[in-house]
Parts: sequence; structure tokens; C-alpha cells
Amino acid sequence: MTAGLRLDAPRSGWAIAADVVVVGSGVAGLTAALRCAASGRKTVIVTKARLDAGSTRWAQGGIAAALGEGDTPGQHLDDTLVAGAGLCDEEAVRTLVTEGPDAVRRLIAAGARFDTSAETGRIALTREGGHHRRRIAHAGGDATGAEISRALVAAVRDAGIETVENALVLDLLKDAGGHAAGVSLHVMGEGRHDGVGAVHAPAVVLATGGMGQVFSATTNPSVSTGDGVALALRAGAEVSDLEFVQFHPTVLYLGPGSEGQQPLVSEAVRGEGAHLVDADGERFMVGQHELAELAPRDIVAKGIMRRMRERGADCMYLDARHFGARMWQERFPTILAACRAHGIDPVTEPVPVAPAAHYASGGVRTDLAGRTTVPGLYACGEVACTGVHGANRLASNSLLEGLVFAERIAADIARTPVRTPAPADPGDLAGTRTVPLPPAEARYAIQRTMTAGAGVLRSAESLARAAEELAALAPDETGKPAEPGVETWEAANLHLVAGVLVAAALRRTETRGCHWREDHPERDDESWRRHLVVALRPTAGGSELAVGTTDSTAFPPVTGGGTP
Repeated sequence: MTAGLRLDAPRSGWAIAADVVVVGSGVAGLTAALRCAASGRKTVIVTKARLDAGSTRWAQGGIAAALGEGDTPGQHLDDTLVAGAGLCDEEAVRTLVTEGPDAVRRLIAAGARFDTSAETGRIALTREGGHHRRRIAHAGGDATGAEISRALVAAVRDAGIETVENALVLDLLKDAGGHAAGVSLHVMGEGRHDGVGAVHAPAVVLATGGMGQVFSATTNPSVSTGDGVALALRAGAEVSDLEFVQFHPTVLYLGPGSEGQQPLVSEAVRGEGAHLVDADGERFMVGQHELAELAPRDIVAKGIMRRMRERGADCMYLDARHFGARMWQERFPTILAACRAHGIDPVTEPVPVAPAAHYASGGVRTDLAGRTTVPGLYACGEVACTGVHGANRLASNSLLEGLVFAERIAADIARTPVRTPAPADPGDLAGTRTVPLPPAEARYAIQRTMTAGAGVLRSAESLARAAEELAALAPDETGKPAEPGVETWEAANLHLVAGVLVAAALRRTETRGCHWREDHPERDDESWRRHLVVALRPTAGGSELAVGTTDSTAFPPVTGGGTP
């Protein structure tokens, strides 16, 4: 067992042996599991909530792919590169847009039902921000993620893949050579497995979703606490581009001080013709970008924030009254219900909106096969950084990325000779050092610190203050640590990813994509058209972040990653 860092947790009380363990049950995790199982590998899925409660189910707008007449992968590539603000890895984007259409067709063959045109019977396509073509396939009007989740969950159950639900993954297990050997986890509740245990497997696929809960207001569910990124860091893997957190421009504004998961108002509403207006009804995005309200998300979020500042307002408005009741009910039933639940009727009044944390464009660094810098450890979906999104994700590329790169991971695992699963009863994490846990209430202090200092608008002053406050929240290794448990483990994960985000945002002294530095308002290609790469290194007195840069927009090869 190689030395490293781990969360303070009891020893494993039970274990499962497998060939592959997939952590997460969104589009990426379920697709990876299905493909691995189909290749004959014994696969176990570990998921933090129920199997059907992955982050995918919250996706409203759709999945982007060049499926329409006249559209091409080349055009999709161009739009993705523009949205990524000069920081996309072009080879990764080309892989995404080229393999994307067939991956969507395989998803349909697996049972996903997308909305179709009444006239042609073909898949109905819409537009979202940054797209010059109608290439967004959707389901249930604005319930695309829920339909994809339904279809994949049904396929997983039909395939009889073993699943451990309500389980928080803790740390990566490694063998004596430093190769992944499974994960430790804690099952929340009683059942076949409960408490701390382990899944022993020579291939580990992280598909844990995002880290939106590092901020006070987010579209992410409460379970999105950066667990996968934190696990990877403690295991010695490199992460990249965590400073690029996308704030969705149109999240339902619920008043000052609103915290936790906020209702999303999909970009597809603007794609169908809704207008962004201020309190006087003026369309303030017109003239700011050729696509006006359909500019890439970072541009729209900045436009909203500027107008809010100019007017001293807490929100702007999305006006779609011209849709009429029937279109709202048929095309956007989920959003309509959410608005009405909060006393707003978009059929008769503009909808108040403001930006909120939505998507992490960065994550655990991978190559095009999903391999990380730790042998046997893979990552896909929002937890990964493939280089596809650059400095700002193009709308509806996230579901496609999860789909395409999950298939590529499964293909890489299938090409690898089957390794003998790790023994079920070793001392799991012997040789690693336990990191002290912060108290559970640190979660809310972290969120407030990050919202104030590392939100949509950032500066050296705000980020330095955030770094100082985060340092003050770090548990003292010489004092009495908090008791191990789900809340303290999540607080530890949030504290770690928050620290990386702030360190990267301080280092990147420019404005690019969704990283907006008020004190460095211009994009600096000469100095900063490159990625930041961060690793967590154990030290004699604890640990430290090692932050470096790449030489170009292409990531260096993943050395030692994958399964030999």
C-alpha cells in the first residue's frame, strides 16, 4: 500500500470483490457500468443516493449532438471551441463531437425516448446559448435528464448489475505498487451492507458529478459535495481547471439569502425565444453579443451581473409571456411547475432570475480514454477534466461528454487483461495518514466564504480573503478532531476542493470564460492560454497543494495512468 492521505474513518466491516467499481449513477456512471458489464467484467455500482437520483436527472435542456439536417460535427466543434474561450483541448473536442451522434443513437437504442416532431417524426431539436444550429435533443419538454436516467437505470436493473445505494465513497484503495485496488465507502442506513466497508476492484471509475455545494446557492443537489475530486486528490491524482466554475445565468431568484439547491430555468427557454430584460423591460443583452440572450453562458452571466450592478438590483427577468399557456405547459412543464410553486406565473409575468453555481468545467485530469494519473483510476462526467470544456462549457455538452467518455473508459477496460481482484480482507488503507475532519457546521462557513470571495466576480483581494478564511476553518491536527461521519466527511471534501479552487483562481491573473477577475479584466493569451494542474502532496506537517501550468492548451500525457 503506497503512502497517501485519507479521511478519518473506521476500518471496513464488510467487502465486495469485483473487476470494476463505478462510483456514481448519472449518465456517465451508468453508461460505464453497462458497457463494462457487457464486456464480461464483474461490475459494482456505488451511488450516494438512490440509483435513479444521480445528477443527470436534474438536467432540463437536453443533449447536444450534430443530428440535424445540415449540421456537422465540425460546426459543433467550432461552437464548442468558441465557448471554451481558447482553452479547449481540440483533440478532446473533436473526439466528443465526432463520436457523439452515434453515442446518442445507442442511448436511444437502450430505451431513451426523445421528443419528436409531429410533422416529420424525427427527433425535435432546439437551440441553446453558444450554438449556431438547432442541435439539442430533449425529452419530456424540459425533463431530458430524468428520461435518460430512467432508461439507463432500467437497463442496469435488467442487466442485474450489483448496486450499493446510499453510500458515500471515502477513499481510494491502492495495492503495494500504487495501482487502484477499489474504494472504501460508508453506507448510510441499514440493509445488506451498512457502515464502513470496501469494494475491492482493480479498475475504479469516478463518475461522482459536481461540487456545486461549495457555494451557498447552486443548481446542484445537496449530495454534490466534490467527493470524487477530493478522493482523487488524496489518492495523489492531478486535477485541473477548478477555477472555471460555470454560473448558470438564469436560475430562479428566490430572494436575498436564499441558500441550497435553487430551481434552474433552462437555457432552452431562451432558445425558444424568451428575452432577458431589466425591471424596465429593456433587453440589455442586445448589442453585447451577436447571439444576444443566446451568447455563451459566461457572457450572459456577466451581462446580468453588470446590469444588476448598474441598476442596484438583486435580479433580472426572463420574459416569455409571448409563449402563451399552451407552449409553457407542453414544452416547459417542469419549469412552469417550479415557478408556480414559488408564486410566479411565467404565462402572465416575467420570471426573476440571477446567476448561481451550476457546473464545474474542471476536475480530475484524464486522457482521451478517461485514465487519470493514478493507475487503474478513471474519471468521466462532471468530476473529470478531459479538456473538452476549456474555460466555459457549451450548453448541453455535459450529458454528451459523460456518454462519450464513459464508453471510451469501458472500451479501455475491456482491452485490458483481467486482473485478479484485490483480497477482501487487507488493512485497506495501511500506510496512509489520516487527515483531521472539520466540524459539520464548517460546511456553511465554507459556502458563505466561497460565495463572497470566489463567486461570479473575483479579485485578488476577495480571493485572498477567502483563502485566509478557509485556512482558519482547517481543523487543527494538534487539537481534538471532529467525529467521523457523513456530515464531517462532506465538510472535509468541500474544504479541500474549495482550497484548490481558490488557489487556482488566485494564480490565474486574467479574465477568461467563467473565471472573471475584476482586477484583471482582460484575457491574456500570451501568459494564460494554458491549464493549471494541481496535486495534493503529503508533507511532514500535513499536506500542501502543488500548482503548475501546462505548456499549451493540450494536456501532457497521463503518465502511469490506466490499467497496465
